Amino acid sequence: MAGTIPLSMTQQSDQYGDPLAGGKLYFFVAGTVSTPQNAYQDLALTLPWPNPITLDAAGRIPQLFLADGLIKIRLTDFAGVVQVAADNIQVIGASSGAGGGGSVDATTVFSTGDVKPRYGTGSHTGWVRCNQKTIGSSASGATERANADCQALFQYLWATDPNLVVIGGRGATALADWNGNKQMTLPDGRGTAFVGLDDMGNTAAGRLTAAYFGADATVLGARGGLESNTLTAAQLASHAHPAYGRDKGHGHVLNGNAAGLNSGGNWGGAAPANQGLVNSTGTGIADIEIRSAPAGGGLANVTDVAGGGLPHNNVQPSMTVTFYMKL
Repeated sequence: MAGTIPLSMTQQSDQYGDPLAGGKLYFFVAGTVSTPQNAYQDLALTLPWPNPITLDAAGRIPQLFLADGLIKIRLTDFAGVVQVAADNIQVIGASSGAGGGGSVDATTVFSTGDVKPRYGTGSHTGWVRCNQKTIGSSASGATERANADCQALFQYLWATDPNLVVIGGRGATALADWNGNKQMTLPDGRGTAFVGLDDMGNTAAGRLTAAYFGADATVLGARGGLESNTLTAAQLASHAHPAYGRDKGHGHVLNGNAAGLNSGGNWGGAAPANQGLVNSTGTGIADIEIRSAPAGGGLANVTDVAGGGLPHNNVQPSMTVTFYMKL
């Protein structure tokens, strides 16, 4: 079971009465000097807060939950000056008889880093858009969201995807970069359909390969595919164009061997084995394919160039929405 302590959801001030903006709240195992203990965002104790929790610009501490028993805390200002330190604080909750309410099923709530499509375009409380903008602390100047509530997602992305850019360069740890007011670049879901990794903890299925996807589909965040595609001749199905015709008036020399038609449309002379007659249309032939003719002669296939060589649509039926990621 779980409970909380009186600091949860409170606003803290310094000795001058100013909000303790950027303050740090640390949690330790009761009776120890500095052994960390997790605080959680949910009553089921599945979504840990960073340790320490950073207070927002108004000096507020978010809602937090702890395992039953005792806890040790230390509250500092942004510079690390201790404001409050206490040990053996009783965790108050339903199982200790001082609280009530039901528990939260962690399988029914979103976790930091979860992605959802939403039929909307603007900002969404508790979420940021997958738009390749940045998140960071309130002092970071991040372009999508600059606020203390971004810390959990900042640290999650830092650890989960090393290919995501940290503005200013990656430091030793995610917490160091967060405290250094750096910006984390969000995944870029613009104009993109999400697909499953080709392995997802198993052997690669081979359903998305680099030869056609254009990237390694076993790498998180890899991008591939094309909006349109222009076929090459090699990509066309093997085929012939049987466009036969006769020009009864004359023939042409082919490979140095004369063969022609007489006025009645019959052979005026036998074409050698594996030779043929190129038919003339009188208007100009843009493209000629000459096939091997059987012994005794034959007619060549004659085709005009066709097609515009333009790219064709390669997009599945789609509808646009906004992809959001949980803070």
